[in-house]
Amino acid sequence: MGIVQKTAIITGAGNGIGAGIAVKLAQNGANVVVNDRNEADALKVASDINAAGGKALAIKADIMRWDEVKGMVDETLRSFGTVDLLVNNAGALRDNSILKMPEKDFDLVVGTCLKGSWLCCKAVLGYMRAQQFGRIVNISSRAWLGNPGQSSYSAAKAGIVGLTYALALEFARHGVTVNIVAPGFIEAPMARRLPPETQEKVINAQPIKRPGRVQDIANAVLYFCDEETSYVTGQILYVDGGRHVV
Repeated sequence: MGIVQKTAIITGAGNGIGAGIAVKLAQNGANVVVNDRNEADALKVASDINAAGGKALAIKADIMRWDEVKGMVDETLRSFGTVDLLVNNAGALRDNSILKMPEKDFDLVVGTCLKGSWLCCKAVLGYMRAQQFGRIVNISSRAWLGNPGQSSYSAAKAGIVGLTYALALEFARHGVTVNIVAPGFIEAPMARRLPPETQEKVINAQPIKRPGRVQDIANAVLYFCDEETSYVTGQILYVDGGRHVV
């Protein structure tokens, strides 16, 4: 059981949370496709996984472009013969008051987080339905509940929740589960760009008074990817130090 010899595509896996997920799945026996728009980052993560005895392939693709997403899935099938697991991790952040936010920033955030996830799901679900097995894990965020200055990000992450629920209902009869991991404040490149006083404020607002670790997210994703979680779909697993209940 588990995920041994399953093939996983992880988007935005060139660093941070995505890289941690790719490493965790490879350590547990999956073949992993490390996707990122930055080819050098993707190659580094894949190289590290292969050097450690895993099986990884780096694929540069812009997940906001259907032709590139389809090309990534086609290359995955040529290399590994199947696609069993999809982790939609790629995201973008452009915080600002809605009164000051440029339209292009909104388009980037919603395009990367939501449209990119939709396109990747569209590209793999036909194969998963045919083989009557699949695991999709969408990375949302506690921010889907709403955060000041994050109208684009909160909207995109809330959209991921709706997307997940719709696909969970549509594909359950085909052996495909679709679930969400919703991180809070995680020690990763995106969070480190926040001002120190903002980081401190966020940590103090949550019951567990420390930042989350990339490993915390990777462990949650691994749970949803397992063959044995076939009765779990349409769920949100918050990994946020209890912040969502405050």
